[in-house]
Amino acid sequence: MFDYLFAQYNEYPIHEVYLELTAVFFGLWSVWCAKKDHIWVFPTGLISTSIYAYLLWQWSLLGDSMINVYYFIMSIYGWYHWTRKKDNIDEFPISTMNGKERIMAVIIFVLTVVFVVIVYLYFNKFASWYSYLDTILTAIFFVGMWLMAKRKIQNWIFWIVGDLLSIPLYLAKGYTFTSFQYIIFTIIAVYGYLEWKKILNSSQNLELHQ
Repeated sequence: MFDYLFAQYNEYPIHEVYLELTAVFFGLWSVWCAKKDHIWVFPTGLISTSIYAYLLWQWSLLGDSMINVYYFIMSIYGWYHWTRKKDNIDEFPISTMNGKERIMAVIIFVLTVVFVVIVYLYFNKFASWYSYLDTILTAIFFVGMWLMAKRKIQNWIFWIVGDLLSIPLYLAKGYTFTSFQYIIFTIIAVYGYLEWKKILNSSQNLELHQ
């Protein structure tokens, strides 16, 4: 079992192993901060996503590489969005999606699938089931990151689904540390949803009694 999970690392450049472990560390830290609704979700995420954007391109997971470039950009946007205050109160607190945002989420999903398919076809990378799953995952995570940057509670639903699908993908590709990371991501995402739900309910009850 140990050889199945880790033997492939004997063939990897040592710097890629260290980079993957560093990205895993900052990725877990970032998701934990997201669970706590803490602004450090973004600077830690910037480190993790920049490393993974490079590694995933090296590993021919083009969709996931583009996800991390997108994460990097959206982390900058989210960092700005979360810090905006009005009269010392968060201008954009945790909330639920409205009708327009649901439509926008569908549009982002569809456009992302189309874009990633074009990229895979251009580079002639549709060689296995990895590529097809990677295409769907890219769309799921694009929507999830957009919702998180906007502080919408539904972002956790997309993270949970995407994380669960990522576990077998990275395990099958031989990136065991990253696969283990997604197991932990899934657990944190479930607790993140529950914690954000509690915060949202508290704020709604407070508004009702004002």
